[in-house]
Formats: sequence, C-alpha cells, structure tokens
Amino acid sequence: MDTMATTIERNTANTLAPSGETTRQRATRYILAGIRIALGWTFLWAFLDKMFGLGHGTEAKNAWIEGGSPTKGFLAFGTAGPFKGLYTEIAGAAWADWLFMAGLAAIGVALILGIGMRIAAIAGGLLLVMMWTAVLPPENNPFMDDHLIYAAVLVVLALLDAGDTLGLGRAWKRLPIVQRFPWLI
Repeated sequence: MDTMATTIERNTANTLAPSGETTRQRATRYILAGIRIALGWTFLWAFLDKMFGLGHGTEAKNAWIEGGSPTKGFLAFGTAGPFKGLYTEIAGAAWADWLFMAGLAAIGVALILGIGMRIAAIAGGLLLVMMWTAVLPPENNPFMDDHLIYAAVLVVLALLDAGDTLGLGRAWKRLPIVQRFPWLI
C-alpha cells in the first residue's frame, strides 16, 4: 500500500513539475506561462473590443455586432508605406473582417488555454507581421516595432512548450487527433 501511494505521489509530482527541476527552471516555466496568457489576452481583448465596441479602441456604434467593420477604419485610414494600396483595397471586405476576427479570437483562446501553440504561433506571427507591414516604416524606429517582437515571443512560447504550465498543453498533446496530427501541438 505504501509503495502504491509513493508511486502515485511521485507520478503526480512529475506531471506538475519535471523531476530534478531547479528553482530557476520552475520560475522560467511560470514566467513564460504568464507571458503566454498576457499575450493571449491581448489578442482576445482586441477581438472583444471590436466585436462589442467596448470603448477602448472601438466605440459601441462601430462594433462588429452593430454592423461596423473591424478592418475598415485602420486599413483605410491608418496604413502607410509600400503596402498601403494592398491594405486599403481589402479594408472593410467581409472576408477580411471574418478572417481577422476569427484569427484574433482563435489565437487569443489558444494562447490563454495553452493549446495548439504551434498553430497559434504561426497564425499570430503572420497576423502580427501583416500588422507591421501595414505601418512601414514604424513611427519610432527604422524597421523594428512591437509587432515583430510579439511575433518572436510567440515562436519562443511554442518552442518551449509554454502551454504546459498553467495551461492545457499536456492534456492537449495526449488527444488522439493531436497525436495523429502533431502539427496541431
């Protein structure tokens, strides 16, 4: 009986924190999880504000549920640089609105839950790089801005399995469909 209890205790401890983990490694896992959740909230908040017009970036009268376009304002009037023509052409297009909003919601939820980190990193990185190209050159630097830094952070989070701590990453990886299609990790 004592052997079984010890084994269960050891196995439970190993699923929560890898055996032999140092304080620095544990702190790193939790810091990365916090960054993942914060970045996920950044995407999810953008979705919620544009959907419901919560008054931070989007007024209630311009909310998507009120018939507003989440892409029209910025893409039509806020873009600059070599890609301005491309972005003004798609400003307000229904397909662009749907892709943008679905992307914001899916990336935000995936990051907050710690699931589908590879897909979230790729989709989020692509969205962020597109946002970067919409304002070239950036206002305060010849080429670097927060969009590129966030895109790099997404890659780091996916590479370091940041969804496993304070997230559902481990359980997600055990799902049969994820085991069959590892790119879903």
